[in-house]
Amino acid sequence: MIRFFSRHPTAANLLMLMLLILGISSVMTIKRETFPEFTPPYIMAAVVYPGASPQEVEESICVRMEDAVDGLANIEETRCEAIEGSARLTLKLNSKADIGRMLVDVQTQINAINDFPDEIESPMVQELDWNEPVVDVAISADTTWPELKAYAEKLKRILKLDYDVSLVDVSGFSDHQFRVELDLQAVRQLGISVGDIAEQIKRQNVKLPSGNIETTDKNFLIRFDERRITPFELESIVVGSGPNGSQIRLRDIATISDRFELDEQKVYFNGHPSALLKISKNKEDDALRIKQKVSEFVADQKLIAPDGVTLELTNDLSSVLWDRLTMMLKNGWQGIVLVFATMWLFFSFRYSFWVAAGLPVAFLGGLFLMANLGLSINIMSLVGLLMAIGIMMDDAIVIAESVASHLDKGQSIDDAVINGVKKVFPGVLSSFLTTICIFGSLLFLDGEMGAVLKAVPQVLILVLILSLVEAFLILPNHLSHSLHNLKGEREPVKFKKVLLEKFERFRNEQLVRAVTEVVEYRYAFLGSVAALMLISVATIAGGLLKFQPFPDLDGDIAEVRIILPPGASLSQTERVVEKIVASAEKLNVEWSEKEENGQTLVKHITSQFNVNADANESGPHIATVRLDLLGAETRNALIDDFVAAWREDVGELADPVSLVYKQPTMGPGGRAIDIRIKHDDLDELKSASIDIQQYLNQFDGVSGVLDDMRMGKEEILVKLRSGAETYGVNGQMIAGQLRAAFFGQTADEIQVGVENISIEVRLDKTQAGDLQQLANFPIILSDGSQVPLATVATLDFQRNYVRIQRIDGLRTVSVFGDIDNHKISSSAIVAQLRKEFAPELLQKYPGLRFDFEGEAKDAAKTGASMGKGFLLGLFGVFAILSFQFRSYLEPFVVMLAIPLAFIGVVWGHLLLGHSLSMPSMMGFVSLAGIVVNDSILLVQYIRHHVDEGDSVYDSVVKASRERFRAVFLTSMTTAAGLLPLLLETSLQAQVIQPLVVSIVFGIFASTLLVLFMIPAAYAVLADFGLVHKHESLDA
Repeated sequence: MIRFFSRHPTAANLLMLMLLILGISSVMTIKRETFPEFTPPYIMAAVVYPGASPQEVEESICVRMEDAVDGLANIEETRCEAIEGSARLTLKLNSKADIGRMLVDVQTQINAINDFPDEIESPMVQELDWNEPVVDVAISADTTWPELKAYAEKLKRILKLDYDVSLVDVSGFSDHQFRVELDLQAVRQLGISVGDIAEQIKRQNVKLPSGNIETTDKNFLIRFDERRITPFELESIVVGSGPNGSQIRLRDIATISDRFELDEQKVYFNGHPSALLKISKNKEDDALRIKQKVSEFVADQKLIAPDGVTLELTNDLSSVLWDRLTMMLKNGWQGIVLVFATMWLFFSFRYSFWVAAGLPVAFLGGLFLMANLGLSINIMSLVGLLMAIGIMMDDAIVIAESVASHLDKGQSIDDAVINGVKKVFPGVLSSFLTTICIFGSLLFLDGEMGAVLKAVPQVLILVLILSLVEAFLILPNHLSHSLHNLKGEREPVKFKKVLLEKFERFRNEQLVRAVTEVVEYRYAFLGSVAALMLISVATIAGGLLKFQPFPDLDGDIAEVRIILPPGASLSQTERVVEKIVASAEKLNVEWSEKEENGQTLVKHITSQFNVNADANESGPHIATVRLDLLGAETRNALIDDFVAAWREDVGELADPVSLVYKQPTMGPGGRAIDIRIKHDDLDELKSASIDIQQYLNQFDGVSGVLDDMRMGKEEILVKLRSGAETYGVNGQMIAGQLRAAFFGQTADEIQVGVENISIEVRLDKTQAGDLQQLANFPIILSDGSQVPLATVATLDFQRNYVRIQRIDGLRTVSVFGDIDNHKISSSAIVAQLRKEFAPELLQKYPGLRFDFEGEAKDAAKTGASMGKGFLLGLFGVFAILSFQFRSYLEPFVVMLAIPLAFIGVVWGHLLLGHSLSMPSMMGFVSLAGIVVNDSILLVQYIRHHVDEGDSVYDSVVKASRERFRAVFLTSMTTAAGLLPLLLETSLQAQVIQPLVVSIVFGIFASTLLVLFMIPAAYAVLADFGLVHKHESLDA
């Protein structure tokens, strides 16, 4: 086949064109995202139990649901959260689970529970789709909240229908309702309960088909329609009669307002009341295409928006993706140019051009395979493509040198190309298989980090397969064509001739002398290398080189997450938010002076009430202030520096339980610190949590330490008095009337346009807030008479926890926090806590259990699977080399390059100031598939000379000299392809630079040491009589 494609005038070019066309067609359809999908599948079951306390929800809902799903297979973790009024059971599934079947099984088990309280709403079971946020559209207008909501719903419909954006939610509002607030005195005089009034509204607000009438020539539908869809229409409903027989209408005893259920559910954008259109993407959507559609929508709507209405993009998470993809593409073409330049220094221009032309062919062919296999363009897959630049050049260089050597022997161009390619085919295939062994072992990484990192080997393997096809079927034809036209090429420029002469002089003199010296003092040299390896390991063990599971990502958003004590009023939270916003505006003026072209550092300020990603609860006591900053590539300020200044300027505030300043996390790994403690006693849990928080706050670099267990609002506990039964009352009667009056009762639900509006009936809020009025609240008896609540019940005060979390059947509290990775690592904190503090806690709180979650656990999970896969990959490499060399010993000599590369990895990170991370380790493991190729080249030539009768000492020197250019070139092209990323100053490069540092510095260290280490190792083997000639298999 090689001969056929080499000599056929069009076959090679047709194959090349086919790969190019398929790849270009895929560019327009392949999905683009920041990171590949890394969240495991979840199933959620939610049950609403209106008005119930967290303890009641735990006992009545959570425990029953946990028991129901306990026997189901393929569940990795069971979590149930009990909060006021609802429970949510979340099942984390393992990789073996069939999500469709699990949904059916969970639904069946939940529906089979027959002892739920009667007051619950129907359980809802669904798969949790972790849709990825893309961008928000802030809609600001000087109007009422209901009118703003209606306008936002209208724009949502336009965005979905006209711009084909499917995942759009309107945020900033709670449930829309017509609230009927009753006057307590009027209700008492009427002698009817809140529930009775709600029932009257429901009976008189009717729209119902009532049959039809057929006449001789027509059919008529009968429809009863007494529906009231505005507060004004509701006012006319008759709810009773006065002493003189006059009708009492709803307007006589109540005020009716068009409003939303929760006052605290609101958004301010740059100080104006606003609605947010939150746009997300599912697993199949392309974030950048969605952002483009939304941008067009906003531009179009700005032209036709009513006066006083503004639309702005905010919370743009896709901008980070665009910046990073642009940065990677820029460094990609720069790397290709550098690889070509490196090739050109040693080969002719045309020769180098056709060798380098294989890169876009393999890349575009790889894109076609990626698109059809469901892979995406993301940060990690682009790293894989950049790594492939240099690796693919290795094969091309070996083929090019082989063809050149056959030409030097006087063969014709066509024969030299065919024979040269065939000669190196076994070696190139062997190198390819060893590379695949290493990268293939990384396809099975566990954990969220593993799901992200394995995008690198996925892409590399696809591209390397296509590069092998290109190298043996397309490249020979182009080399033959290039050599036939070589006579017309100009003589090399002067500096190139001088460079090649100096290179040859160095190879023939200095290199030979250095290798000879190393072989002579081989034991001292090997001992020095071993000492250097031990020192490298010691820098990690001693903490000089810190470990960080996943590098920081510098985005364009900063947040303050606010939690006040439960029970705090909305006005208290508003005062705190005002102070924080005022501080941000002040700093914006100061810091914007440092920006170029008069740009404003803070573009937008969004204040969201009843929203806090850390709180796991809701209420008027929580809020979030978010800043949209200039893009990372255009601003001069680091986001961490600005956030630190913001924290310092705001200072200590009296009200908040927690103020957490941070930028929202992106990528895998979870929280920096996430410690779960489990115990049956809630008070013991809380006490242990406080001890852990105090311990963590002692570390320099730890901030935002918080747990997810807080005391709730003060409760009034109502219990029947002894003898209350003589009044004809019971617990259900009192609870029902109190619930209707103070919690409210839904009288009806009506559809107005696209909105579902509930009609809620309750006591006037101002009267319901009076404790004396509560004591005198009239309980309506079965005969219509009334009795004050205090006569038949006692009122006591208590406080309970606002949220109870259960994980795997045990009450659990999570303590979490953030860290400054420049000062300390999460793994170091966890290790110290395990060793020093955990034993004290276990002694102080018997029965306490610990689980360490977050990035430390995920890094350990990914690291364990990486180590296991790496060992299997190494065995695969050993097996291939043993088969090729027909030896058990020589593969070990070849694989010496792998630990040598680790030396470069460690010192590269130290020199450039990077922490060791999971991407760093991924880079090192990837190195094993690259550096072995250099060793194979060298060992092959040493064996060749030994088999021809040369001494081992002469053989290693000759082989080092002869293979120096090939080893040098393969390493240089790999490093050159990644060099632009290594030198990239962009903040967007920080997540992948550790991986690049590992490869580039590992390549350099391995290349330098392999040229000397393998000769020294062979000389030592010769000292022990372990080097022999290899007999032919035909003998």
